[in-house]
Amino acid sequence: MAMSTSPEALRTGPREGRAKPQGVTLRGLRKTYGTAVAVGGVDLDIEAGRFAAILGPSGCGKSTVLGMIGGFVEPTGGDILIGGRPVVGVPPERRPTAMVFQTLALFPHLTVAGNVAFGLRVRGVRKGAAAERTRELLDLVQLGPLAERRVSELSGGQQQRVAIARALAVEPAVLLLDEPLSALDAQLRKQMQIELRSIQQRTATTFVYVTHDQQEAMSMADQIVVMREGAVEQSGSPMDIYTRPRTEFVARFLGDANVVSATSGQGRSVPIVRWLRAEVPTAGDRWAIRPEAVILTGDPEDTAPIRGTVTRVTYYGATMRYEVEVGLAEPFVVTVPGEHRPWPVDAVVGVGLDPRRVVALQGGPA
Repeated sequence: MAMSTSPEALRTGPREGRAKPQGVTLRGLRKTYGTAVAVGGVDLDIEAGRFAAILGPSGCGKSTVLGMIGGFVEPTGGDILIGGRPVVGVPPERRPTAMVFQTLALFPHLTVAGNVAFGLRVRGVRKGAAAERTRELLDLVQLGPLAERRVSELSGGQQQRVAIARALAVEPAVLLLDEPLSALDAQLRKQMQIELRSIQQRTATTFVYVTHDQQEAMSMADQIVVMREGAVEQSGSPMDIYTRPRTEFVARFLGDANVVSATSGQGRSVPIVRWLRAEVPTAGDRWAIRPEAVILTGDPEDTAPIRGTVTRVTYYGATMRYEVEVGLAEPFVVTVPGEHRPWPVDAVVGVGLDPRRVVALQGGPA
């Protein structure tokens, strides 16, 4: 963890001394290792007080970007500004940031309160002010009654909250989190996602959160940054990214998507391609359609523009997932509410599409 808040500022108390949230700006940010390009020219703006999630597959450069913001990785080129001030070359301990690592790095010989107060003691904050700030943070993460326990006696989720409280204790303007929930089981991850989002909203701290989990990013973030091969593929609100993906990679990476190409049909021009060309024209002849944006009808008349044959039905409780053969190289995926009475395999159905929910894609295949 690193933070530039002075002891004098912290001595004024957690309210008066709290650092204001600051935005993060990246311009042409690059990192190479020999001839290998880890990050290849990233431009990005994160507003102050926002929860931004950097999302992408393993090896896309997201953790490297986070490390450069925090000062733990030296950029090969480009600029990093926090609160409008350049920080390239500034050591981690002098940046207005704190970091929660994937491994947490808690001190097993200290109590919960001792871990949270560690950074304050290092910065020379007087004992009374440090104790007050520690109590405030433990209440924030709902660990007040466990203040005197050893961290080895805590559950995984409780240890996560200790790490977050320790990072927030030094009142950073920007909190950086590198996949901190990856070691937790699915149910605990969901609980921690809710708690993390609540903490961010209550503190108004700028969060920059790295993950490869799409649902995690969607459930917490104000802004999602999708990275691919060291570059930003798309950045925007979760709704914008999901409903208006720009490329096939974004469409497929963030949830399920039917990606239709003019060349993906088994015939030269299948009905769905003809319909899309007429209703949603695009120079690239590539479209993305979310499974829930498709309507199936059980009475396909000869006049139906698109007809298909059900090839698979899967029940998930809240939803029903269909795979429908419509003449493309891959089955068309459709989801409907789970209480829907299913059509059987081999049933012939009509396939309805709302052109307002079909997205014309840019670029080539993912």
